[in-house]
Amino acid sequence: MPSQRALLEQIDADRVRAAIARAEQGTSGEIRVSVSRFFLGDLDTASRRTFVRLGMARTTDRNGVLIFVVPSRRRVRVLGDQGIHERVGQSFWDDVAREIADNFRAGRFTEGLEAGVQTIGRALAVHFPSADTNPNELADEVDLA
Repeated sequence: MPSQRALLEQIDADRVRAAIARAEQGTSGEIRVSVSRFFLGDLDTASRRTFVRLGMARTTDRNGVLIFVVPSRRRVRVLGDQGIHERVGQSFWDDVAREIADNFRAGRFTEGLEAGVQTIGRALAVHFPSADTNPNELADEVDLA
């Protein structure tokens, strides 16, 4: 996996943002993507801090999902808030992270994020279908941690 800067040059952020918007149309859930720069310390701690910093736990139904990409460590973590995590479990997040990482290894960075977002969106739509009013509670922009 390339560095954060190189990865960002290879990711079409507009396509990722559009994939998030499409996925969120069918659900009250929220999806964010964060690409982290180099850091010292524990990956799980960093991903949880980013989850908090982005307000992922502030959604009405506790159904926010974060895709956390760390190019310097060649790692992807997917974290779901309590509401969705209770329904899909850790193995689902691990499978989505693996799907994204497999695409990254093949050089398909934008496609990997789009695939992960689509998979998450389908699960959110099953457990948290879109209501009559469906406000966008979190930004769809790719975050640079």
